[in-house]
Order: sequence, then C-alpha cells, then structure tokens
Amino acid sequence: MSLPFCDRSLPVETSGQRLYLGLAMWANGDWRGRLFAPHGGSDGMLAEYATVFDTVEGNTTFYSGAPRAETVAAWARQAPRHFRFCFKLPAELTHRRRLAGIEAELEAFLEALEPLQDRLGPLMIQLPRDFGGQELPRLASLLQAWPGHLPAAVEVRHPDFFHKGEAERALNRLLISHGVDRVMLDVRPLFATPAGGDSRLSKAQGEKPRVPLHVLSTATSPLVRFIGHFDEAINRARFIPWAERLALWIKQGKTPFLFVHTPDNREAPTLARSLYDEVARRVPLPALAAFPGEQQVSLF
Repeated sequence: MSLPFCDRSLPVETSGQRLYLGLAMWANGDWRGRLFAPHGGSDGMLAEYATVFDTVEGNTTFYSGAPRAETVAAWARQAPRHFRFCFKLPAELTHRRRLAGIEAELEAFLEALEPLQDRLGPLMIQLPRDFGGQELPRLASLLQAWPGHLPAAVEVRHPDFFHKGEAERALNRLLISHGVDRVMLDVRPLFATPAGGDSRLSKAQGEKPRVPLHVLSTATSPLVRFIGHFDEAINRARFIPWAERLALWIKQGKTPFLFVHTPDNREAPTLARSLYDEVARRVPLPALAAFPGEQQVSLF
C-alpha cells in the first residue's frame, strides 16, 4: 500500500545522515531481560535505554506537568549529549486551557527543562480531538511566541485537518511558515484487525484515535509515531513505505524522528530495532547497539 504523500523537496545531501529512534517511554519493567539487564532498579533505566535508543517520547509531562528540578538534573546526568527528549506540552495547557492564556505556565514549563536545552528534540504540542479549524488562531499565537531555538511538532486529531480542505491547508501553511513539523500518527497497523478477545489490543484501540494518515514534512525533522500490532507481518507491510520515505527524507538532509509503539509496548524495543534495520537497508545509518539484557544473557 502506498503512503499518501505531499512534500517540499530539498537538495539531496548525504553527510551527517541520521534517524532518531525511540519508544513511548524509557522505564518499563517488562523490558527486563531483553532491552534491560535482568536485574536492577529503575534508577538506571534511562542510562541503559540510551545505550540503544537516542530519543524518547516525554509523555510524563503531558500528564504531570513540569518536572521537578532534581528530576531534570537526574535526566541530564544519565542522558548522553546526542540523546533527544521529545516532551509533550502538559495537558493542562493543550487540553484544559486549549492554548488560551498560557503564557506564564508555558514559560515556567520551558524554564524547568532548561538544563536539557542541548538535548531537547521537537517538543510535541498534542491537541485535543475537538480542537478544530476555528481554534487555529490560538495555535498561531502560540507558535508566534515560541522560542526560535526550540524545535516543535504539532499533533492534530480533529477531522478538519484530514479532509484536505481549507482548515488543513491553513494548518500546513502555519506549520511551514514557522518551521514546525506536523506529527504523523500511523495507527493503521493497530487497527488492521478487530481486537477479538485480546484485551491488550482492545485497550490500545480504545486509547488511540483512529485518524487518517497524511504524510507531510513541513519542516526539517519529520516526526512519525508508528503504532504497531502484535502481528509482525502486519507491521512490516505497513512500514515498508515508511522505510522508503524516511530514507528519502534522510537523503534530502532532513533528520527524522521515529517513535515505535506496540499495543502493550512489551515488544516495542524489538519492533523498533527491526524497523530501523529496514531503513538502514536503504540509506547508510549507524548500527544499533545490542540490547544490554541480551548481552548479559549471552554471557551464560
């Protein structure tokens, strides 16, 4: 199946090619013995995670708001210089306040992340499902005031932005004019089959919005959230066009971010590795390090 595609072409460049690869979180006890060493506490999970993956979705800030200073300091100690945190703006600002009158809170949030300035990837502005075209002026005001040195990406979920009408055109023009990426949420693998009696699949399908996929790079760091299935064949079939597209963007000099989910995220590290390998078959990329948990198991 071919991906819907609209892009603004750039000159092809082959130097400094990179694909940032990450998961929805870095701390998950289910990854012990695979991604992580079989034994150990949660304190070292970020450092172990960062030996393999070089970015992560920052979902904790969406639910909990600005992290404490000591928490940010700990992250800064554990994450290497090449690592990129892609935190989400707090739901208090995007969903409850709907971007209105949030200047002071936004400033406080960004100040809390100040120690990670050199390790911040695109900060994600995830908008509510009922945030439609009529509220675009609020997003425009936010992007107008957004600090120029901080990358950003916007995820929309309202049908207005998937019908290729005036609202979507206005959104895309706004993002392009500010050099902001549009988050591409691919839920096709997740919804490829009915959940049946699988409670994990049913739960994931209930939580994720079933929105169309519009592939559009509006800035320099295309950001893809790939929501996988338990079925490897389904994941592979849906990802092959992505591998081609990501390789093209990399050749064009862009720096994509790929975040990989599975219904319960237990298999997300393994799926992410296989998807990265698909891209690496098409464009030269650094090899991923072995999972720390697998390295330890191989010693015995």
